Amino acid sequence: MMVKIAFAASDAQIAQSALAGLTARYPSVPVEEAEVIVALGGDGFMLQTLHGTMHLDTPVYGMNCGTIGFLMNEFREEDLVERLSEAEEEVINPLSMVACSEDGREQRALAINEVSLLRAGPQAAKLRVSIDGKIRMEELVCDGVLVSTPAGSTAYNYSARGPILPIGSDVLALTAMAAFRPRRWRGALLPSTAKVRFDVLEPKKRPVMADADSRHAGNVLWVEIASEPKIKHRILFDPGHGLEERLLREQFV
Repeated sequence: MMVKIAFAASDAQIAQSALAGLTARYPSVPVEEAEVIVALGGDGFMLQTLHGTMHLDTPVYGMNCGTIGFLMNEFREEDLVERLSEAEEEVINPLSMVACSEDGREQRALAINEVSLLRAGPQAAKLRVSIDGKIRMEELVCDGVLVSTPAGSTAYNYSARGPILPIGSDVLALTAMAAFRPRRWRGALLPSTAKVRFDVLEPKKRPVMADADSRHAGNVLWVEIASEPKIKHRILFDPGHGLEERLLREQFV
């Protein structure tokens, strides 16, 4: 039985060529009618697709037409229907971010990988860190800090020397970037239920921006981050190549 497929592709030429080849071989339907969405591009486009379709309870199967493709499967035109029928599903929950800027405006966004705070000027950021309403660090001086989901732990978090988290673990990674005080502080592991708050100290002298999967908020005074269990992103992987296997494999390279 033919599954109802909706195709989506990034603007990259390789992804557009892949789209043309696949739509010539397989019938396609609008996204709202699809039983599965096939995303063609890199990890960035996969995140874009997941964000854009989170109002639908439709799984997304990515095929890599980008660089790394951690969230993607190998691109191949042949046997797509069979691959979709055999694919294994991973369910991930995003993070919610609320960021208050100097003008008092609050911006809200969701992040599948991580929420990060980054210095926006020549001086290091100075932050106060609170977990579940309790101050855990009065002053963190650093280039930046992030909170990562297990799915995003091999992305920016790993580049900042944060831990790789098993996909089924109910934890979040809090990782500092170039921490100056406390010296060499690497971060913490938090339960997925934790509510994290960063207050920006000396915001005029040390401006800070916040980012949730490339959704920016500038000149922030504080940022609150929490897991959003009510939102579920369904991602499909070829057997033996799911997130759990990839996360494990990344730790032995």
